[in-house]
Amino acid sequence: MTNTSVKRKQELKLALGLVLPALIIMAAVNLYPLIYSFVISLRDYDFHGDKSYPFCGLENYIYIFEDVRFWRSLGITLIFTAGAVTLEIGLALMCALALNRKFRGQGALRVIALLPWAIPPVVNGILWKWILNPRYGALNGLLMQLGVIDEYIVWLGSPSLAMLMVILTDVWKETPFIMLLLLAALQSVPSYLYDAAKIDGAGAFRTFKEVTLALIRPALFVALSLRTIWALKSFDLIYALTQGGPSNSTEVLGYYTYQKSFVSLHMGRGAAAAYIMTFIVLLIVIFYQKAVYQDVEY
Repeated sequence: MTNTSVKRKQELKLALGLVLPALIIMAAVNLYPLIYSFVISLRDYDFHGDKSYPFCGLENYIYIFEDVRFWRSLGITLIFTAGAVTLEIGLALMCALALNRKFRGQGALRVIALLPWAIPPVVNGILWKWILNPRYGALNGLLMQLGVIDEYIVWLGSPSLAMLMVILTDVWKETPFIMLLLLAALQSVPSYLYDAAKIDGAGAFRTFKEVTLALIRPALFVALSLRTIWALKSFDLIYALTQGGPSNSTEVLGYYTYQKSFVSLHMGRGAAAAYIMTFIVLLIVIFYQKAVYQDVEY
């Protein structure tokens, strides 16, 4: 055995020794609850019934699939996710392209743009609940002063308006994070590629498509995946802003799972709903990966 091989083995042992504590903590914090919640989903874990919590197999999953409320919540979740993520990616990309240019006050504007993201989600929900209040909310007051409306609007009182306001609230909060990811990716694009595209006679759209988008594709995939995952499992914003109302029109899957687990006190059904939601998230992320990298040859 050469000295190089011995040295590599020693480095590997040192690396494993340094990483092992973190792996153990991650397994205890993440892996164990994940496995235990799956076990719960296979049991009749109902706090109102028999405290022995007997094994029931796939009955909880069958119940969820037969529940009309679940399918309605799934549809609402998909509408919320599609609306929020589409607006966030589009606005974030435009803001990132604007902030990637050199101008006076660029640094200060970047800091200001990130402020909404620094607000905790529950605080964001409560803040916008005050802004959208039909009696003393700032939005109604501003629109009245501008002459846009002639009477106060109950923004969270109708299903369509409530969903729109929830989407806009989420967009205001999460767009800065996506902008930060895309801005970092844009700054890593070499400037000589734009010069080469200009020499080749490429227009602005072609340069954007074949240079900018092509090189920020990994960051775009990360942004799409993270925001879709977070939007699909959204709970805190809904809880603080609408609590699923009015008439369950903003009851997303996260809030539906909360209702089953902690209001109805049937942990088995809540765990089953959570695992179904996880499977949906996994399918969408796989779809994103194939869509974003469809023309990439490995």
